[in-house]
Amino acid sequence: MDTTEITRVADGQWHALEDDQVVGRGETWRRHDGRMFLSIDSWHDTAFDRLATAMLAELPRPLYTMVDAADLALTSRWEQAGFSHARREHVYRVPTDPELTNLGAARPPEGVTILPLGAAEKDPLRELDRTVRAEVEAALGWREMPAEVLPRLDDATVVDPTKYAVAAEGSRYVGLLRVAPVPRQPRIGLLAVRADRQRRGVARALLADVLGSLHRSGVRAATAETGAANTAAAALFDDIGAERVGTNLEVVLH
Repeated sequence: MDTTEITRVADGQWHALEDDQVVGRGETWRRHDGRMFLSIDSWHDTAFDRLATAMLAELPRPLYTMVDAADLALTSRWEQAGFSHARREHVYRVPTDPELTNLGAARPPEGVTILPLGAAEKDPLRELDRTVRAEVEAALGWREMPAEVLPRLDDATVVDPTKYAVAAEGSRYVGLLRVAPVPRQPRIGLLAVRADRQRRGVARALLADVLGSLHRSGVRAATAETGAANTAAAALFDDIGAERVGTNLEVVLH
C-alpha cells in the first residue's frame, strides 16, 4: 500500500513523507535567463513519481532539469514524466601542470597583458562581459552555454570580480576567464574573448595564466563544461589535454 504523502513546505519546495519521515525533496528555481528549473531528490521511485506528479500539476511550462547522461535510470524517470532532450554539455577535467597542457610557453599577443585573478576593475569588466555575451547570443545563443554560466553580469546578478582573470589591450578588456573556487577542484565557469580579438591566442594565454597559478598553489586539476554545440571550446580543451569525464543532459517539458 502506497503511504507516500506530498506536502508543499514552502514556495518552490515539496517534501515526500512516509510515516512522518522525509523520503524525497523537490524544488524549483528560476534562472537568470528566465527559465524555470526543477530537481527531485528521492529515496525510491515511488517518492520520485509522486513528487513529479504533484509538482508538474502546479508549475507552468516550459520546465527544465539537468541529469547525468550516465544515469540511465534517472533519465528514464524524467522521460516517463514527459520530459524530452533539449541539449547536452560535456564535463572536462583540466590539468593545471604546464608540462601536461603545453601552455608553459603560451604568451599573449603583442599589446595584450594578462591581469591575474583579482586584478580586474569592475566597470571595464562589466563592459567586456556585456559585449561578449551579446556576441555569444548572436552566434551560438546562451541556451547552448553550460547550465552553470550566468546569463549576464549586472547590478541584479553581480559576480565577484576577484574570480576573473582578464586580457587587457591598453585600457580595454578583450578577454576574460572566470574561476569558481570549488574546494580541491576549481571550475572554469566562463572563458570568452571579444569576436574581433579571437584566434590570436588570447584564450590560451588566459588559460596559461590561470592554470599555472592554480598549479603553483597545489591544485592538480580544474573542471569545465562546454555545450556540445560549442565545437571551438571543445577543440581548445582537447588541445590542452583536458579529459572528458562526463556528459550532462538538459531535458525539457513543454
